[in-house]
This record gives sequence, structure tokens and C-alpha cells, in this order.
Amino acid sequence: MPMIDVYAVSGTFSDKHQLAVDLATALMRIEQVPDIPMFRQNTAAFVHDLDTDSLANVDGESSYVRVQVLTNLGALDRPKQLTVVERFTQLVADAAGDPGLTDRTWVLLTEAVDGGWGLAGHANTNEDLVTAARRQITQLKP
Repeated sequence: MPMIDVYAVSGTFSDKHQLAVDLATALMRIEQVPDIPMFRQNTAAFVHDLDTDSLANVDGESSYVRVQVLTNLGALDRPKQLTVVERFTQLVADAAGDPGLTDRTWVLLTEAVDGGWGLAGHANTNEDLVTAARRQITQLKP
């Protein structure tokens, strides 16, 4: 149940909510997790507006976007990592209406340590998450 944080200068995106939905949806598909409430309700993206003076490269330019993706340990193998970076970069550029933003978008992939994923007041291990997902799938079957 990943968390996605997008950081960009205010005004970069005209519809931040839709970008958040698109990123969360894309990550669920790439991870290939079951389409169950546990994952739908706990895969989320946050779009953060920054003042223009809040970021800069060495030359002082601030037209960059940083996307931080936090997943549980082992959620993304190498092909999924490549797909996340490519897809998120494209979603960001499309949402900004700026094809050139693909060259100025950083996507950082981070994994929480096993047991370092808190949900419902409990620090879950990967096995805890798998067990909870299986239980929910069983409950949803007719």
C-alpha cells in the first residue's frame, strides 16, 4: 500500500487531485495487487505545492518535479521499478501539459523495512499485509 509524494512549484498542475488518482491507480496496476478495498483505500498520492524559491538546481532553475514512491519491502522487482519510473514521469508531464518536463522529473523509489509499514495503528510486516489481503479477498468472494 504505497504512498506517493509529488513535489512541484505551485501552479505546475492544473488538476492535482486527478494527478493523485492517476498515480495511485497506475501504481496499483504496476504492482499487480488485488483490486480490493485494502489496497484501493491505502494506496495514495499527495501533491505538494512549493513556492518558487523553495527549490533550485545549481543554475537556480526551479522547474523540476520530485516524485517519492514508498512501498513495502520487495513490492517492485526491476521490471516494475522501470515501469513505475517511466509511467510516473509521463503522468507528471501530461498533468503539467509540458512534454519537456520528462527531462526534469525525478522519481525516487524507496522501500520500507519489513515491519516498518504502519496501518491501522500496527507496524505491519510483509506477511501481515499478505495475510490481511487474503482475509479480505476471502470475505469478498460470493
